[in-house]
Amino acid sequence: MEIIRFADLKPEPWRNGGVTRQIAGHPGAASGPGGVSGHDGGWDWRISIAEVSKAGDFSPFPGMERVLTVVEGELLLLTVDGAEHPLEKYRAFRFSGEAGTTCALPTGDVRNLNVITRAGKYKGFTSIIELSKKRAHPLFAGQLGVLLQGQATAADGPGAGTATGTEGPGPVALDRYDAVVGSDSGSPEILGRGFLAVVSIDEVTG
Repeated sequence: MEIIRFADLKPEPWRNGGVTRQIAGHPGAASGPGGVSGHDGGWDWRISIAEVSKAGDFSPFPGMERVLTVVEGELLLLTVDGAEHPLEKYRAFRFSGEAGTTCALPTGDVRNLNVITRAGKYKGFTSIIELSKKRAHPLFAGQLGVLLQGQATAADGPGAGTATGTEGPGPVALDRYDAVVGSDSGSPEILGRGFLAVVSIDEVTG
C-alpha cells in the first residue's frame, strides 16, 4: 500500500501567482528539463492541489484537458472562453487546457483539486465519495484516493501480499489531503467518515 502524505509535498509557485502541490504525475516522452513538475505540460498527466487566493488568468495548457474540483472554500467563478461557470464545492468541471480561462473569488480563497491529462492519450475523472465506517471503499489500479474531509484509515484489502510501501499493511490513519494509490493486487480500502476524492486516469485506446 502506497500513501502520499500531503505534508511532505513541496509547494510550487504557479505562473499566475498561485501555489500548487503535485500529488502524482506521469512524465511521458515529452518531458523536458522541468520533468513531471514542470509548469508547461512536459508530462502526460498530473494530479495536484492548488491554492487560489486572487482573481486572474489561468495558465494555458495546450493539448491538455483539465478537470477542476473546488475542495475547500465556497465558490470559484470560472470564465472559460467567455462563458461563466460558477463552481461550488465538490463539483467537478471539465474544460480544455487551451481555452482562455480566468477566475474570480466571490466568497474568498479556495483550494482546487486539479487533474490535467494529455488529450487523446489519457482521460481523467474525479468522483467525490462519502465514506462509511461500515463499508470500506476500495481503490483499484489507475485510481488515487484523496481524503478531503473527515477522519479515515487506509488498509490493504483482502488477499494483499507483503506491503510494498513504507506505511505497512494498515490500518493507517490519513490526514487531510493525504492520497492513497490504488492497486488491483489487494486493493487498498478506505474506511471512515468524511469525503474522499477518487481520481481515475484512463489510457485512451483505439
